[in-house]
Amino acid sequence: MKILVVSTEGAGHLTPLLPLIGAFIDGGDEVLVASGPGAAATVEKIGARFASSGRSQPDWMARLGTRTRGTPGDGIAPERILHYFLPRAFGEIGVDEMVDDVLRHGRAFAPDLVLFEAFALAGPLVAAVLGVPSVAHMFGPLPPHDAVEMANDAVSPIWRSFGLDVPGWAGMYQDLTIQICPPALNSAQVPKGESLYLRPVPLPIRMPDRTPRPTVYVTFGTLFNSNLELFRIALDALADEPIDVVMTIGRDQDPGDLAPYSPNARVERFIPQAELLPSCSAVVHHGGAGTTFGALAHGVPQVILPQGADNYENATMCERAGTAIALRPETLSPTTLVSALRRVLDDEAYTRASRNCAEQVGAMPDASSVAAALHAWVSKA
Repeated sequence: MKILVVSTEGAGHLTPLLPLIGAFIDGGDEVLVASGPGAAATVEKIGARFASSGRSQPDWMARLGTRTRGTPGDGIAPERILHYFLPRAFGEIGVDEMVDDVLRHGRAFAPDLVLFEAFALAGPLVAAVLGVPSVAHMFGPLPPHDAVEMANDAVSPIWRSFGLDVPGWAGMYQDLTIQICPPALNSAQVPKGESLYLRPVPLPIRMPDRTPRPTVYVTFGTLFNSNLELFRIALDALADEPIDVVMTIGRDQDPGDLAPYSPNARVERFIPQAELLPSCSAVVHHGGAGTTFGALAHGVPQVILPQGADNYENATMCERAGTAIALRPETLSPTTLVSALRRVLDDEAYTRASRNCAEQVGAMPDASSVAAALHAWVSKA
């Protein structure tokens, strides 16, 4: 089978697609990934073909900035971030930036299936033009339905420019949706079409081995790790706590820039998350999909300090499930951070909810199973 994968170039959007792409390649399928230029190295590393499509996302944001007198999204309440950026940045601008290149690559490739991450809204349009089925791959919880409806309006003129009417939901739920949130975290339902579930992260590489003195992992991912002030707040807040702190700040950051720090802290550029999480009692992080689902898969309670993008959606999802406490920027201080961490460490309810999610993640189908299911689905489509 030939699969055209369409993704925006952000790591939080592309990375959740990689297990399924890898499963297709391992099964002998041909995969072409159409994305922004920043995704080239990641795509080529896993053995897929890369097709550059549109400019980089900073160019999208600059283009959006020309429409405003200020910074795009500035002053927007956290719960309205997706309502602002989904129709404007990913809808009007993102589709316009990507669609011509993706369609050109698609016509040359002649795919049997278009697989797109949820916000790469050029994907369902190209699938409709090519006359092949499309599959939306979520990278977190389902986006708010009203935000998707706004995106539907935003992309309608682009669909009409190809002589097509947008089929509702910006084409996102047109045929099939792959969901990666375990049932305990699902607070919304796919409004149209069928669904498949996919385990969001690999299974733990070993059983939990919690130490008598709690180990707390602190990370702010790859997008927000340049804000050293967040790391300093965490180091200062946790310096006198009876815990061991393991902090990763990213390959481009220097641990020496945070020195001196307390004896209970270890600061590294990078440690593979899968190696670290089995020994952790809690994780303090920004709410990126990789860390959020990694902690859930290992049954580790979380304190989430959302910074932007989909962080707030992931934080809300985990709070509702009882696996995390979220501290918004306006409430974050050393005192509130220590209080939240003590609660998730001391209150067994957070551990029970996290372990329940871990069991559900473990029971979800893996990428190979989903790839086989998609083969069967395409054959019937």
